[in-house]
Amino acid sequence: MLPSCIRTVCKNQIRSNKALGLISKSGYATEATFETKPYRLHRLEQSPSTTVTLTKEDAIKYYTQLHTIRRMETTAGNLYKDKIIRGFCHLYSGQEAVAVGIKATLRPYDAVITAYRAHGWAQLMGVPPLGVLAELCGRQNGCARGKGGSMHMYCDHFYGGNGIVGAQVPLGVGIALAAKYNGTDGVCITLYGDGAANQGQVFEVYNMAKLWNVPCIFVCENNGYGMGTSAERAAANTEFYTRGDVIPGIWVDGMDVLAVRECFRFAVDFAASGKGPLVIEAATYRYSGHSMSDPGTSYRTRDEIQEVRQTRDPVTSFKEKIISSNLVPADEIKKIDAEIKATVDEATKIAKADKEIGLDELSADIYSLNLEPRIRNVDPFTHLVHKRIGPAVNFK
Repeated sequence: MLPSCIRTVCKNQIRSNKALGLISKSGYATEATFETKPYRLHRLEQSPSTTVTLTKEDAIKYYTQLHTIRRMETTAGNLYKDKIIRGFCHLYSGQEAVAVGIKATLRPYDAVITAYRAHGWAQLMGVPPLGVLAELCGRQNGCARGKGGSMHMYCDHFYGGNGIVGAQVPLGVGIALAAKYNGTDGVCITLYGDGAANQGQVFEVYNMAKLWNVPCIFVCENNGYGMGTSAERAAANTEFYTRGDVIPGIWVDGMDVLAVRECFRFAVDFAASGKGPLVIEAATYRYSGHSMSDPGTSYRTRDEIQEVRQTRDPVTSFKEKIISSNLVPADEIKKIDAEIKATVDEATKIAKADKEIGLDELSADIYSLNLEPRIRNVDPFTHLVHKRIGPAVNFK
């Protein structure tokens, strides 16, 4: 049986594709409009628009981003099965529209922090596929020199990748508070799952964010399951967008990249204009298990997963939209697919052949400002030497 979050987005699917705007010499539309599913509101009188406009340029951009994340995650899963990737590995396949839709609305100085399902976000925020895959493999070309792995990837204005359930949420409020303190109109997108939504620290910082009117946009990616427990079995209130109490909230179809984009255009403008925090629930779905040690079929059926793939897949449904509305020809889509495959395959080849860092680098780049020359080792009698190799990411 489908969890309620995905039952909602699977029924009454709206598929209005109407090409608008100028027609190019090739006979294809340069712009199209679509209707999204209605948003649900909490303590808000105004809703994001359900009529969205998409240009050909943005259609190609979003499809490329969606498909790149999907291809990287498929590759990561295969590398894990081949025992090249070790340790924890949490795949984002099925949830790509949330990240791509949000990223489309962010300004260069807006920040993002997420949990451990971070590979796609790292790539969107600026880490190339090689930096992601090499990090997953624990190699020196990784974005954290192979020391962070799956759950700890960082780049400019992207604060990870955090392995402790729910712990990134207070950090996100702190990042947003810094933006306000520094007098900018920047916001922080703070993502967590439906499982982490029950953490006490989440409710604590809801209160602080509203009390101080912090420009933090809380995003609950509700994929229906916290590890192997469905949201209905774990939460008395599964309307996660209402959980901020006095904080306004919005429910959005997280399988539709255009609905997410329109929702976050509204949200970023809301938070950046001094109106305080928002809680967004993005109803989505993950195809893989919670992590690679979870087959993902002991608490749900294969039929359930297949139904979502066939009816609401964020990549294929968007591809069908842009082809059927004459925005992008099928031949161009095939060309994009081939280019993405070649890019990810080449990155995979380099990552597999790459070297690990030396032992002397294990104690490097621990502190942005190191006040102690010696770093504690596994015993109190021998020490390691701290050294600087690369710049401290996001330290300004």
